[in-house]
Amino acid sequence: MKALLEWIKSSEKVKRWIFLIMIGIALACYGFSLILVTEEMEIRELGKVIGIFVVGFVFIVLGIVFIQKRNLEIIIEANDQDSEKGKKAKVNIKSLIFNRKVYDEGPKIVIIGGGQGLNTVIEGLRKYTNNITAIVTMSDYGNIPTESRKALDALPLEDIKGSIIAMSDKEDLMRELMHLNFQNERLRGLNFGDIYLTAMNELYGNISEAIQKSTEVLNINGRVLPVTLDEIMICAELTDGTVVEKKDKIPEVVSEKVEVINRIYISPSNCKPAPGVIEAIQEAEAIIIGPGSLYTNVLPNLLVKKVSKAIKESKAIKMYVSNIMTEFGQTDNYTLAEHIKAIQDHVGKGVFDYCLVDTGEVVPEYVRRYNKEGSEIVEANITQAASLGVKIIQKNISCIKNDRIRHNANMIASIVIELICNELKFKDQQNGTEFLLLNSILKEDKKNIKKEQKAEKKKKEIVKKATETVKAQKNKKKSKFSEKYKARVESIQNTEEKIKENKKIAKEIEKLEKSKTKKKTAKKSKKDTKEKAEKKPKKDMKKKTEKKTKTDSKKKKEK
Repeated sequence: MKALLEWIKSSEKVKRWIFLIMIGIALACYGFSLILVTEEMEIRELGKVIGIFVVGFVFIVLGIVFIQKRNLEIIIEANDQDSEKGKKAKVNIKSLIFNRKVYDEGPKIVIIGGGQGLNTVIEGLRKYTNNITAIVTMSDYGNIPTESRKALDALPLEDIKGSIIAMSDKEDLMRELMHLNFQNERLRGLNFGDIYLTAMNELYGNISEAIQKSTEVLNINGRVLPVTLDEIMICAELTDGTVVEKKDKIPEVVSEKVEVINRIYISPSNCKPAPGVIEAIQEAEAIIIGPGSLYTNVLPNLLVKKVSKAIKESKAIKMYVSNIMTEFGQTDNYTLAEHIKAIQDHVGKGVFDYCLVDTGEVVPEYVRRYNKEGSEIVEANITQAASLGVKIIQKNISCIKNDRIRHNANMIASIVIELICNELKFKDQQNGTEFLLLNSILKEDKKNIKKEQKAEKKKKEIVKKATETVKAQKNKKKSKFSEKYKARVESIQNTEEKIKENKKIAKEIEKLEKSKTKKKTAKKSKKDTKEKAEKKPKKDMKKKTEKKTKTDSKKKKEK
């Protein structure tokens, strides 16, 4: 009796369906009794009786169905491992179908790349399947190792740790754990993630197996594989022949020399893929390349021996997720077609059949921030990209996360799963368990994506309006000042201009006067010299005549 009362208590949401069944029984009985009691019945009355009886019967069926459904939900809530302590999980009937076993039997998806882009794709796909394999580069040659790595002599495992975090159900908690730096005096400067993975490596003597076992211990939904266990250098050759052997120096050298990357290569070039990499590619139903740094995260994985060959031979859905923004010192001014061509130039065609490109509107304010860092939006030149033998999928896959432009994890995942579902339809497997499960989750996810996009659109509009109001306020401030002091400012400007003009005129007048005075003095000097020249012979004649008269007078006196 106590169990029955517990079962029908209000918090279990069962009473409503019991009440519906009771109403159904009452209506059905009423309709049936009318048929038994009434001797004669017209068509209208008969229709009314049948209607009451049918409604009552439908209520009974619906009540029974929903009670059964609620019972299943109660069982899930009681046994759900993901529910928080002291709280019941928010689940529905789908939770019973999409349990861990079903996820383990989900589509096998391989993601190739590194950095934040790879982790974003993992984040979206982990809702559909646990069969995710992340293949990442393990080279940081040229980067300055952290104090923790120096002390432990640990391998470059940052991308590995990032993928483990992305695959975890408790992502925030796992991030804090993996990035935890000890404050204890003996352990100060050491990182938990480095210590843990170093310990696992010593235990198994193989980093690939150590990472695999780590994901099992940490209850991670998927696995992470280094593309190779060999220590490799990522080198870049520029168009002027310069070779950069340090990965972190590539952007610096490219910007200094004002050159572009001609090709990227790894040294040694004959390094072997890590155990499990080729097998994962061969078994995959979908292979996703990128997003991420084209020359330092994406291409180095494809250049490892046998990897690109295995991808080309695979019958899986192969997709390249294009970057939203260019990267300073690597893909400056690169268009979509140039990204695709760079991959094809290095490993040939056939590595991917589809290319997912963002065609959504990004708020200009965020774009300007990237412009200051030397990045810009990748131009989606669809026609040129399609001419390279790739099917282009245009979707709004951008979003703003922590004030940064990021790929929308849910949108990318839904596109990949939709392609897998279409492939299953093509193979006439639409009645299979995998298709039904994936299609059901996909429908729910699309509803959530629409809600997210509406919220994102509203957010963009708010940001846009805010920027417009700020600009308008600035203009208003300027206009108030200009209205108040407009006449004075104009008069000052006019007087300044007039003074400048007058000064120019005065200088020109001075020059003219000087030239005139020079000419006058020159003429006067010439005149004086001429007059002097004319006066001189007259004086001489006068003197001569005076002398002559004097001498004549003397002679006369003497006589």
